[in-house]
Amino acid sequence: MKKNVFVIGLDDHNTEILKTLRQVQNGEIKIRRLLDYEETHGAAEYPIEEMLRKSVRVLNDFPGPVDAVTAFWDFPVSCMVPILCAKYDMPTASLESVLKCEHKYWSRTEQRKVIPEYIPGFQSFDPFDDAALDKLRQNLRFPFWIKPIKSFGSHLGFRIRNEKDWQQAIPVIRGNIGTFTDPLDYVMDLAEVPEEIAGNDDICIAEEIISGRQCTLEGYVYNGRVKVYGVVDSIRYAHLPSFSRYQYPSHLPKTAQKKMIEIARRLMRHVGYDNRTFNVEFFYDLKNDHPWLLEVNTRMAQSHADLFYKVDGASSHEIMADLSLGQEPDFPHREGDYGCAGKFFVRAFRDGTVTRVPTEQRIAEAKERFPGLIVQPMVREGMSLSQLLYQDSYSYYLAILYMGARNERDLLKKYNECVDFLDFQVTDLGHGAETRQLPNADFPIEASIGGES
Repeated sequence: MKKNVFVIGLDDHNTEILKTLRQVQNGEIKIRRLLDYEETHGAAEYPIEEMLRKSVRVLNDFPGPVDAVTAFWDFPVSCMVPILCAKYDMPTASLESVLKCEHKYWSRTEQRKVIPEYIPGFQSFDPFDDAALDKLRQNLRFPFWIKPIKSFGSHLGFRIRNEKDWQQAIPVIRGNIGTFTDPLDYVMDLAEVPEEIAGNDDICIAEEIISGRQCTLEGYVYNGRVKVYGVVDSIRYAHLPSFSRYQYPSHLPKTAQKKMIEIARRLMRHVGYDNRTFNVEFFYDLKNDHPWLLEVNTRMAQSHADLFYKVDGASSHEIMADLSLGQEPDFPHREGDYGCAGKFFVRAFRDGTVTRVPTEQRIAEAKERFPGLIVQPMVREGMSLSQLLYQDSYSYYLAILYMGARNERDLLKKYNECVDFLDFQVTDLGHGAETRQLPNADFPIEASIGGES
């Protein structure tokens, strides 16, 4: 009999990827949606208590067996999984171990216990405290990075170079931070939280700037055994904090990758994380041969799933599905159709009005030209870029492209040809001129930032 695997917030893009799973094609599992994507993304607020109640109603009303509940989205979905799995006695990581990774201040305090030499200096603060900057300056020097203790992506993250940057960032944080702090408070009340965390009412964190080549380790823990199955490079635009692309496999030296893998193993064991996927973001300072841990996410990165499919021959969703059923994953390696794959962000760096978006026919023609291409437009003609929700603090993305190639040079050549063919256009509100997205950096660059993901 097929096992029923419920996925929280399943969207159309990932629905298509899940169809490629060997477990699905072999008739072993049936993927089922638990809450619509729109209920878990893009809202002004996330009533997590009601989201959980609705999930329980759906699961209780399901006529067949409920074999697994899982997800690949960030907070609050990431914390719903252990709550629901505990109720239905399903395997996954404990809520406390998830929060030790997801809650950015709690996570840093745990990291400091086992890998202190690999994390930046940090301090929590209250953005509603008018004296917060003075308190931070007692321990941190400009520049530093500030962000909420829980958000997703780079939303509400700011690089603070001086007092002017602070004065510009704080009102934005104050006006939007409740979207995440309210549901986080609810989840924290369900967990066993140490007094040093429970007694701290600060809702933001400031961190020293760390730098190097950025990458993400994708892994999982099964019955206490930590496994990293891939390293993905996170490449930014030169001199800008916004991502240009994610690229797999990584170009970082194998010795550097091994060092980061060992750090990740030590940390995941320390926090008691088990039977679930994770990813850990690092900066690697090649000049000084030193890794810096940026943050830990308690999920597989669905952004990378198609990259693994193109290069290794299977989507990393397979690992997520196996673990949700209490099974040990058996993931292929370098059995895909491509030697290299990338997820590209087509961006604009000023607000403007979208004046041209490729038609469905144009996208279909692009897919014929570039086999394996996936196009996800994020805008529509006539919209203002400022209408887009949850962008990073420095840019807007117009579209996402997934592509595969023989190698990096071929990949970048294909991307530049494809983005020219699709021809997104925006009228810059400040200048009234038609502009296109900035080109991508040709090769991985050194990034210098703190606390952004």
